[in-house]
Amino acid sequence: MLDDHLVKNSLAAEASRPSRLVLTVAAFAVGGASIYGLQRFKGGEIAKTSAKAIRAIPDIKTVTALGRLEPKGEVIELSAPGMAEASRVEKLLVKEGDKVQADQVVAILDSRDTLMAAFKEAKEAVRVAQANLKMVKAGAKQGDIEAQKAAIARLQAEQDTEIKAQQAAINRLQVEKNTESKAQQAAINRLQAEKIREIEAQRATIARLEAQLENARLEYQRYQSLYKTGAISISLRDSKDLVLQTAKQQLAQARANLQRIKASKEQQIAEAQANLERIRSSRQQQLAEAEANLERIQSSLQQQINQSKATLESIAEIRPVDVLVAQTEVNRAVAAMNRAEADLKQAYVRSPQDGQIFDIKTRPGERVSDEGIAEIGETSSMYAIVEVYQSDVNKIRLGQEVEVLADAIPDKLKGIVDQIGLQVQRQNVINSDPSTNIDSRVVEVHVRLDDESSQKAARFTNLQVRAVVEI
Repeated sequence: MLDDHLVKNSLAAEASRPSRLVLTVAAFAVGGASIYGLQRFKGGEIAKTSAKAIRAIPDIKTVTALGRLEPKGEVIELSAPGMAEASRVEKLLVKEGDKVQADQVVAILDSRDTLMAAFKEAKEAVRVAQANLKMVKAGAKQGDIEAQKAAIARLQAEQDTEIKAQQAAINRLQVEKNTESKAQQAAINRLQAEKIREIEAQRATIARLEAQLENARLEYQRYQSLYKTGAISISLRDSKDLVLQTAKQQLAQARANLQRIKASKEQQIAEAQANLERIRSSRQQQLAEAEANLERIQSSLQQQINQSKATLESIAEIRPVDVLVAQTEVNRAVAAMNRAEADLKQAYVRSPQDGQIFDIKTRPGERVSDEGIAEIGETSSMYAIVEVYQSDVNKIRLGQEVEVLADAIPDKLKGIVDQIGLQVQRQNVINSDPSTNIDSRVVEVHVRLDDESSQKAARFTNLQVRAVVEI
């Protein structure tokens, strides 16, 4: 019975297999149709969404670029005139932050006194030449003759006075040179004596330590022999060894101190000798300059005296050629005076424009450096120098309104496009974002800030800003 039941179930299962296959195929067909419909629905939605997104992109109304603040005309490095570049600043009449006007004296160079003396001398020569011309034109008069003699006497008195004063200055410099040289030589001798004394003392210390070392060595050898025979303990022998090692270290340290003393004193002596040479060289140069001034005084005043004497000799006769010669002397003296006056002006460093002092480069007493004396900028009218990408520069027009933003200035700055550069160059103002392209090609656009914005930005030269240009 059980076998018949199993056979029936098997036959029933075989009969049901085609029906299951049909059901499976039908299910796949329905699923595929559903998936296809869903994909078509999603594709349509995505297309609609993309179209909406494209329609939602707004038109670009602005151009944004980085830049920096600068005063009108950029920052000017104020330096000394060409002939005065080797001079030193004697007086500095401004400080950082001061406002100056055009042609205002900013600094006075140390050549002023010398040039002032030369100008006064040239001015005096003009006066003498003009007086000579008047005497030639006036003819031979006893009063003129006496006046010319008085002029000669005055020049001779001036010559004697100035020569004596200059000779006194030379003598003073010579005494100062000898005094300073002797003082420095005494310092050198003192250092050499100290060197000898300290070296001898240290050598005595070394000799004493060597004797102590030899004594410790002999003591240690004696205790070592006793230890080997068992007469003393190892600790007693080691104590003597410690004394021996300590003596060695003290001797080595004393020898090192001897070398240090020698090196230190040699260095001090070398520095003292260098100072002696510097004193001699400096004083010798001053003496040479003073002697040159003496020769110049003698030559200049002697020349004036000779001219006055020649005028006195020829004053009795009025000839056209004499008048012409006298007039030529006046012209020459005036030209020399004008040249001396022009040279004197070189000692006064003036501001070429109205502005504000940003930085002092050379202080009083310092030689005028390659960077000049001071930096000046016209902060009453500030500009933002903006670097616009080359792809956006065609959107920039003169007169466009610009907003300038900076972290250090809470308010927005306003201005207009004043100038558009003609050259594409590498970007200089870099964003702090490390992923930003730092090799971009840009065009400089000059934005002139309005008066209110210029006042706010006046103390922020070179500040990095961000400009927004309305297009």
